[in-house]
Amino acid sequence: MKIGINDAQFANVAKKIGCELAMIKAVDKIESKGSGFLPTGEIKILFEPHIFWKYLRRAGITTVRSEICYPVWKTEPYGKTSDQHGRLQLATKINRNIALMSASWGRFQIMGFNFKACGCKTIQEFINKNDESEVAQLDLFANYIINVNLDDELIERDFTGFARGYNGPLHVRNNYVGKLRSAYLLFKTK
Repeated sequence: MKIGINDAQFANVAKKIGCELAMIKAVDKIESKGSGFLPTGEIKILFEPHIFWKYLRRAGITTVRSEICYPVWKTEPYGKTSDQHGRLQLATKINRNIALMSASWGRFQIMGFNFKACGCKTIQEFINKNDESEVAQLDLFANYIINVNLDDELIERDFTGFARGYNGPLHVRNNYVGKLRSAYLLFKTK
């Protein structure tokens, strides 16, 4: 079964990272919105047009402004979650690997360009592991947190440092710190 992470699996990852279980569950609550998969069985993704633009430019590929490719992150809606795979498919027609690296994947919404930090050799291996199960997605998350040195932020309950490292400098616009702190306190009292 693809869906579901039990408390023991969350606890194992908390132990691996060295942080409180409540911190792992808080990140999960904020990032997952309930699942790493869509009702169709597809991996939950969010395609990021500004990341696609950036990596196309780095590869020397001419960019054209469109719904799936623009230079700066916008507060405009990305569309429905169910539309994201369609947007990704359009992008793969321009450049498959760059398109796959330009989406965040699974329950923990890790950007594809972070595949090596998750312990994968290729973007395809990263996607395949995301497709295995939510437990596999949890394992990718643990590898990522340790390999990009965000474990200290979770251990120390440094909500701001974690938000900056995990979601980038624009985390403030979405009140990531407040949401993370509230979720932590919710799980800490359980």
